[in-house]
Amino acid sequence: MGRFRFAVLLTLCAALTVEAQIPAYEGPGPDAVLHYGAASLQYGELRLPEGPGPFPVAVTIHGGCWLDRLGQGSLTPAAAALTEFGIAAWDVNYRRLGHEGGGWPGSFLDVGAAADHLRRVAKDHPIDLQRIVLVGHSSGAHLAVWAAGRPDLPADSEIRGPDPLPVRAAVAIDGPMDLAAWNASGIDAEVCGEPVVARLLGGDPETVPSRYRQASPIEMPPLSAAIYLVPAQMVLYTGAHESMMERVERSAEDVTILPVPD
Repeated sequence: MGRFRFAVLLTLCAALTVEAQIPAYEGPGPDAVLHYGAASLQYGELRLPEGPGPFPVAVTIHGGCWLDRLGQGSLTPAAAALTEFGIAAWDVNYRRLGHEGGGWPGSFLDVGAAADHLRRVAKDHPIDLQRIVLVGHSSGAHLAVWAAGRPDLPADSEIRGPDPLPVRAAVAIDGPMDLAAWNASGIDAEVCGEPVVARLLGGDPETVPSRYRQASPIEMPPLSAAIYLVPAQMVLYTGAHESMMERVERSAEDVTILPVPD
């Protein structure tokens, strides 16, 4: 467990801006690099534990403010560490703001398609489709919870996808759950160096309210998957976890807050 915690610490450091990065141990290379779409960034790295399987799967979703220049590869150390505990890791990349096709709806469709691609992966690799958990950091934390709630979106949602793969849970490390609040307060500009939420969704809540209802966890329909929120420095500083905690008090959702000591 000590090695895993160290890997997570390195992950958080690697998710910072380029100037603040430190070298991170990335562990062994992937067992397979697989594309879930035709675009160059629509791929994931599959890492498998030793043994016959079938293995539970953690889908790791990196952060970086939904921007093209940040975050890619920052969860690789955690993905590699998970295999040491008997968990397969599907470390996914996706188009972001600044990439052709990134933003609305492409970024969401990519993350959903990457998760759904595990059905095809399971045909050639020993993974257990009944034991899938999404793990994300920063903006990837938002996308992890969003993707866990994707099956509960209306069937005509532009970003739901035709047949979302159900998951057991999502683990959200230090990421926003209320995109409208981040947009209104300007926290996204403070954290990311520029306003990003309105760019991601193609407008503010007044102009595209349905997009916020589909994409912001705090506004989505009740989540059937278990959610584990890990508020660390950024979320605690901005108070971004408080609205989700208030929602939990009003609902029967399975949401657990796991604050990081000190």
